Amino acid sequence: MNENLSLSATLRENIGKGAAREARRNDLVPGVVYGGSERTLNINVKFNELLKKLNAGRFMSTLINLTIDEKTVQVICRDIQKHVVKDLPTHLDFMRLSKTARIKLFIPVVFNNQDICKGIKRGGVLTVVRPEVELLVNAMAIPSVLEVDIQDFEVGDTITISNVVLPSGTETTIKGRDFVIANIQAPSGLKSSENEGGGSEDTDTNASEEEKEANASE
Repeated sequence: MNENLSLSATLRENIGKGAAREARRNDLVPGVVYGGSERTLNINVKFNELLKKLNAGRFMSTLINLTIDEKTVQVICRDIQKHVVKDLPTHLDFMRLSKTARIKLFIPVVFNNQDICKGIKRGGVLTVVRPEVELLVNAMAIPSVLEVDIQDFEVGDTITISNVVLPSGTETTIKGRDFVIANIQAPSGLKSSENEGGGSEDTDTNASEEEKEANASE
């Protein structure tokens, strides 16, 4: 399970584009806190503190203890707006969570035992189709990762969601199909040799057909 993050914020009295621009000039990132039975709050978060949390990863899929003027509330970040050129955060949306809430989050997939995977040891390449899987999870028990053991997978094998043991209390948002997570592909050298072999067989077949036609005409 993910360990909660801690983040501090202050209430923002003024709203609108002008107030947001002023906050950014003072190295603050404006945001809102919404949800639950309480009113929406306009806040500012220190830019440097936020950037450290973002660079650590998994910010969007981790429960956050957000302290606003000495009052702490548990939230999840639902949106981060970024500067189109600098790719730096310019606005945040936080949603309040109750202890019984269930939310949809993308959880990263970790492929264990790659060093002893049968297919990889034979030259195969792990090709990841879905690095993250969207799950419906309990807000107070958000898994940090999904793990799948690929030790026994061979070249040509496909890894699907049924190969992943989902944490208790979670379920996938995609229903009704065993969707692909990754596969073990043959190395490019093997593919090339197979293609070349297939081409020679076609040539031999065409040659034999031409001989038959020549004999028939004689």
